[in-house]
Amino acid sequence: MIERIILARAHDLGGLIVGRVLPTAQRRSIGPFVFLDHMGPAKFEPGAGFDVRPHPHIGLATLTYLFEGEQIHRDSLGTMQPIRPLDVNLMISGRGITHSERATAAMREHGGGMHGLQFWLALPEHEEDCAPSFHHADACDLPLIEDEGFRGRVAVGSCAGKDSPIVFPAPAMLVDLSIDESAEAVIPLEQHEYGVYVADGAVMIDDTLLPARTLAVLERASEVRMRAHEPSRVAVFGGLPLEKPRKMYWNFVATDDARIERAKEDWRDRRFPVIPGDDVEFIPLPET
Repeated sequence: MIERIILARAHDLGGLIVGRVLPTAQRRSIGPFVFLDHMGPAKFEPGAGFDVRPHPHIGLATLTYLFEGEQIHRDSLGTMQPIRPLDVNLMISGRGITHSERATAAMREHGGGMHGLQFWLALPEHEEDCAPSFHHADACDLPLIEDEGFRGRVAVGSCAGKDSPIVFPAPAMLVDLSIDESAEAVIPLEQHEYGVYVADGAVMIDDTLLPARTLAVLERASEVRMRAHEPSRVAVFGGLPLEKPRKMYWNFVATDDARIERAKEDWRDRRFPVIPGDDVEFIPLPET
């Protein structure tokens, strides 16, 4: 059932320590998912906060899902959207977008916790240069999958006959699953590529114990069975495999190098659109 196990690696992202899970040398993508960061858990004192300054994207969708805390998303479409626990933000960059992610004024003043996941999904080749767009769903709008000992939210796509209001332009699924100690959860899968990321706790798949901050890349199957060794929270995600491998440089994803080179030049020369109300700071293009 488990093809490969990947451990998160620590990175500093604008004052917020994250665990980088994807991509790795061992695995570049799972379905359309080409990137996964596990943010926190972190505690910010009053007067502190985090700031991911304006930066660009092409050829992908960013997907933010929080377990704790809140932040403000701003982008060059004029979007200003708070995201709170169990909400979903999906930003489709297409041919190019600029966005920032910062602590809310309330968190900066009073402090608080931050814990969540951020994914990137590579757009289908024919959608790489589509118009940028932004989509948000509140926690109460996400359908539930429930059985004895576990509860799941369908954050993206479809699972077990439940459809999220957040739809990606290719078959893709993300389910946030909470499992009680010693309980078993069974999640049906299509015959695509999937992974199980353990955000908290520890779960057994077959005879393998997966501790927190561990990703199990699954072999193709019609379902995945997990038994919680302790109260656990996992993300089950994946979908239709990419039709072509993707090139990745910094925040740019594309099927060809030339598209990425153009994006590098556009950001270096400040030709990307700016964010209304957040147009002073920016993250420079890295040289390597």
